[in-house]
Amino acid sequence: MSKIDAITILIILANVLISNKGFSDFSFFEKYKFQVGRIRQGEQIRMFSSGFLHADMQHLLFNMLSLYFFAGSVISYLGTFHFAIVYVGSLVIGSLISLYFHKDEYHYSAVGASGAVSGVIYSAILLQPNMSLYLFFIPIPIPAYIFGIGYLLYSIYGMKNRVGNIGHDAHFGGAVGGYIITLILSPWVLQSNFLMVILLAIPVLILFVLRKLGKM
Repeated sequence: MSKIDAITILIILANVLISNKGFSDFSFFEKYKFQVGRIRQGEQIRMFSSGFLHADMQHLLFNMLSLYFFAGSVISYLGTFHFAIVYVGSLVIGSLISLYFHKDEYHYSAVGASGAVSGVIYSAILLQPNMSLYLFFIPIPIPAYIFGIGYLLYSIYGMKNRVGNIGHDAHFGGAVGGYIITLILSPWVLQSNFLMVILLAIPVLILFVLRKLGKM
């Protein structure tokens, strides 16, 4: 098994084992899920542990498949250690964004690796902007940067309108985390993929403006 396979499989295995524990043990799930009230009382571990719990098997499967498809691109450019930094950093930044937007909602809770996986996806798009994605419901390849921009714009829409029982703010925060961390670790991207850096920053600027105008 290569190093690339090893780190990806290790993260997937951790998610599967911890999520399965949560599926069968309600008290374990409640103890480690993201919950604003508990975090503000000092249980900051939830900001990390919640990223390894999932609501159900479908939620787990979707996140792990997404990770599997994008992890290799990031690892091939950044290496195993920096890939781990992107993953963990995006997870934590996604949780921080969630806490920021829901700081006064003491009963707000969430679980899932979506923030971390979103960071990996955005990192992969920055590093390999010419890659294309094949989505289940669209029979033609979609440029990865179109997917990334659309993903964040939809996350902003979901945050603003509370669409579904989905932590859109964690998705957004994780993607922003992956974006920032990748630029720090690979400053060459600013020169080689400068247009992509600007395009992917547009949704972040939109959120900033909406926040300033009191629309979020």
